[in-house]
Amino acid sequence: MGFINDAKAETAKRDAAKAHAAGYRTLVFKIIEANSTSRSTGIMTGVGEQIDAIEAQGWTLDTMTAAEGKALGGERVALVCLFRRRG
Repeated sequence: MGFINDAKAETAKRDAAKAHAAGYRTLVFKIIEANSTSRSTGIMTGVGEQIDAIEAQGWTLDTMTAAEGKALGGERVALVCLFRRRG
């Protein structure tokens, strides 16, 4: 997966666990795609891993929206994901 994507997935996992421990029923999480050349159809590098890490903590992805913009010298896609607690 790569060092940066591993770190992002670990952060997502940690934040999701903290939100659960604090008693939150809703988690809004921003995921920024790692790929700087996102002009074509394909896998969004690192995104699935972060969603998997959050869902492994008992959350379910409910809604997602996307926005594009410039970051670190390239185009990036930011996904704002709404997760809800299962059960």
